Amino acid sequence: MRVVTLEEHITFPELVNQIPQEAHDKHYLDKSPMIQKLAAKLADITGERLQSMDENGITTQVLSVAGAGADLLDASYGPAFAKKYNDAIAERIANHTDRFKAFAHLPTTNPEAAADELERTVKTYNFRGALINGLTNDEFLDDAKYAPIFERAEQLDVPIYLHPGLPPKAVFDAYYSNLPKQAGAFLSIAGWGWHSETALHTLRLIVSGTLDKYPKLKLIIGHMGEMLPMMMVRSDKMFGIDQGGINQRSIIQTLHDQVHITTSGLFSLPPLQVAIDTFGIDNIMFSIDYPFSSNEVGRTYLDSMQLSNTDMEKITHGNADKLLKLK
Repeated sequence: MRVVTLEEHITFPELVNQIPQEAHDKHYLDKSPMIQKLAAKLADITGERLQSMDENGITTQVLSVAGAGADLLDASYGPAFAKKYNDAIAERIANHTDRFKAFAHLPTTNPEAAADELERTVKTYNFRGALINGLTNDEFLDDAKYAPIFERAEQLDVPIYLHPGLPPKAVFDAYYSNLPKQAGAFLSIAGWGWHSETALHTLRLIVSGTLDKYPKLKLIIGHMGEMLPMMMVRSDKMFGIDQGGINQRSIIQTLHDQVHITTSGLFSLPPLQVAIDTFGIDNIMFSIDYPFSSNEVGRTYLDSMQLSNTDMEKITHGNADKLLKLK
């Protein structure tokens, strides 16, 4: 059975090193021991990564940029940097297009240029959409200035993967400071903050009316739906369309219509069942979050799923094939 994974990361040090230090300092996670330990795996595509895919039955990875990137750069410098990054990705996967696809890296500080770069990579390199890491300049994407990105994605019929990013300093200071050792830092990212913020980001795109404005746009979020499978009923009740909400559809309906989720980095069966019961099997796609999670652990989790053959085909490749037009 083909296995497609959608949240699999790369970082090219030779490009990251071109980011000015004052911008690079904003992305403190790049200096962490965890990132330094994984630096070689993040930079590699056709060596250890491909070998691990073969050993664990991963047919195709959809690659995306992790860490410091164009979203840290100003509107004048970001577009050229993003173009250079996307060109490098395309060059390195050109001889392995059956094994690797890619999401575009966008200069979100310049939304018009980001939309143009999305179109260029889709039409020139057959990239399958874009991945955006959290907030840009401490702003959520429901701000009207980011409309060109959504408009172009809808026109091109490609999804936007909404991935976690580092919290703004004010948020970190208010929520995650004054804790022992590295507890605050871990709590602000994979320990909790990343997931709650991405859920909030998704809900803002709904309650702001942004997804109503672009009803054909598709979003992808990872980590088994970033807490939304458990909380969507609660949010839907508070923002019911019969309670004077501004939306054309309920939160639940909008999530079903426009949001797809992946299993990336969350390898536990009870959350999967909740996701199936709430989002539905047609909106769930298997992913690993390589190299932050290993292919071995992800494969063991996949093999533990007690699903019908039809549902396994949907999660392993069928839903991704449809959404990303892989077949």
